[in-house]
Amino acid sequence: MCGIAGFTTYHRSLGEDESKTQLLKKMGEAIAHRGPDASGEFCNASIGLAHRRLAIVDLTEAGVQPMHIGVPSQDNSDGNGVTSRPIKCRAENANYSIVFNGEIYNFLELRQELEARGVVFKSESDTEVILHLYEQYGTGCLERLNGMFAFALYDHEKDAVFLARDRLGKKPLYYHLSEQGDISFASEIKALLPMRDLRLTLNERSVHDFFTYQYVPDPYSIYNEIKKVPPAHYCWIDTKGHAIRSYWDLSFKQATSTQSQHETEQEASRRILEEINRATRQRMISDVPLGAFLSGGIDSGGIVATMVTQMKHGSVERSFSHKVKTCTIGFDNAEFNEAALAQQVAEHYETEHHELTLSESLTADLEKIAHFFDEPFADQSLLPTYHVSRIAREQVTVAVTGDGGDEAFAGYAKYAADQKENSVRRLLPLFGWRFLSANLKFLKRILPHRITTRAANFAESLAAGPAKGFFISNRFMTDDEWLQLAKNDLQQRLGNYHPSHYSLDAYKRADGPDHLSKILYTDVKTFLAGDILVKADRMSMANSLELRAPLLDYKVMEQAAATRSNLKINQGKLKYILKKTFSKMLPKQILTAKKRGFDIPLAEWLRGELKEFWEHKVLQSDAAIYRFFRFRAVEKFWQDHQEKRQDHSSLLWSMLMFELWYTRYGRYLSETDSNRAMPNDQELTKPHSTSADKGVAAA
Repeated sequence: MCGIAGFTTYHRSLGEDESKTQLLKKMGEAIAHRGPDASGEFCNASIGLAHRRLAIVDLTEAGVQPMHIGVPSQDNSDGNGVTSRPIKCRAENANYSIVFNGEIYNFLELRQELEARGVVFKSESDTEVILHLYEQYGTGCLERLNGMFAFALYDHEKDAVFLARDRLGKKPLYYHLSEQGDISFASEIKALLPMRDLRLTLNERSVHDFFTYQYVPDPYSIYNEIKKVPPAHYCWIDTKGHAIRSYWDLSFKQATSTQSQHETEQEASRRILEEINRATRQRMISDVPLGAFLSGGIDSGGIVATMVTQMKHGSVERSFSHKVKTCTIGFDNAEFNEAALAQQVAEHYETEHHELTLSESLTADLEKIAHFFDEPFADQSLLPTYHVSRIAREQVTVAVTGDGGDEAFAGYAKYAADQKENSVRRLLPLFGWRFLSANLKFLKRILPHRITTRAANFAESLAAGPAKGFFISNRFMTDDEWLQLAKNDLQQRLGNYHPSHYSLDAYKRADGPDHLSKILYTDVKTFLAGDILVKADRMSMANSLELRAPLLDYKVMEQAAATRSNLKINQGKLKYILKKTFSKMLPKQILTAKKRGFDIPLAEWLRGELKEFWEHKVLQSDAAIYRFFRFRAVEKFWQDHQEKRQDHSSLLWSMLMFELWYTRYGRYLSETDSNRAMPNDQELTKPHSTSADKGVAAA
């Protein structure tokens, strides 16, 4: 687990090698928290690569990056014709060079395959496996990698750069394309800020997106000039240009097969458990202390049970730890506290358990935490995720989590609510719901109250149809709220733009046989990639902690997608097949407990501990948010929440997190009209490509 950064200099000059190396050092220092153990840089006439290392596998000098393979730097015989340990390749003799962030979980079996083909390895690291796989298969190496990763690989012979991101987007990768056609890239935006030719302007569409989703969906960022390589995509860059390509997608077609339709619960559970066991076993390979997050839910409890079982059976090939360490966060508020349930699992499996009760004294942490998100980000569970990462890092360097179970196996309450909503939707034709929706919207305006607001929002969702209805039910800002808050000039510049296109486009691309499959695919492509995985990466990396999620193994995800929908939600029971799979491994109380998630008592905190802090940051006339929102409208939302007329906690929290982001990063914005520049409609759906397509084919 590390941080990477770099740039190409095909068409621009960034000075001599010494000044380029200094620039690379600055880029690396900006993300030093991602890799505190070591740093390294490499540059030549075409490329600059920077790396920050968090040492997990192969802690020796042989695992340091940038890593190169090619001609050995010196003779490695002992003078008597006996070959000693292979010598690392130096940069000047390299055929391929790489900086890599992540872990390749199947690297041991890939290494064995490569060794059978005559490859001689010079380290014990998974990084070198990627280099030799590329040497053998070119960009096709991605199809063989199972892991979380973002890497930049330089092909010296082709004078080309190969950027790639893992299938689900667990590891981030941002890039900026210069006017000359060169590219800069990094694990986090802050590492791009030292680039002298980077002139940033605000993407106002992304502002609307953020308040709708609480994050900025890929491939865009909050800045017009910086984009994200989407999950399951790679980018090829050479002197001709750049091209972005997809190499994988999640398919639900197999769920329609005869085999899936006739599969019993027991058969499905065995099939799924086999993949979960493999994925967990692979994620326990580590040369440093390893533990687990334990929330008291089914997903993390099942993973901890699997870890303990694998360890007892001696199934892990390389492991530093001999006992599973577990970490959990508790709250004073009983409604949000799962610590007692987590304790039951810890006692049942005799883990070394660590617990922290999170108090309501949060203001000191918020500004520090906002620094780690280079874009506005407002998932409220970032707070407990940060703190559980902090206490875990005191014990371990790697933590295994239960992330992914809800998206793969339909565990969120919103999926059951969506089923009920579709049942109600069938009671009337759409024009009937549209008529009712229009009347309830009118009633909400003249009688603003929680009940009328909820009724109007519910009717709006029913009137929109299944795909748009799912978006409406799960957005964090309604169209009416946007119209009340956003200034007129901002609304005019955005025109008819609407953030729903991310959700609707994903729904249309889904190949699932039914509505549940389509919304699960939609969440994988939007909510999982843009929210859950961003939160997990930034909050763990803020504490120099690596997170691994067996349920997000792409083969586990494929097994879940191949399972018919009535085994995911069965007679209203969420995550039905995963509960069956873990049923013999967990105490009954865990299986039947109400799902709490990793939420915080936000509505209460905004009326209590966070009240003064929020007012100090947001309810000031010179706050940055009033570049976009009307002061009186914000004030009205705040008062309605304080007086409990409405629960605006999510929206008010988003305002606070936006303000904290802008306070930290707004100074990098250019003060010109170009801040209003927005991508055109075509760019919203198609990745940029150039004549470099030929280069991809050649690779």
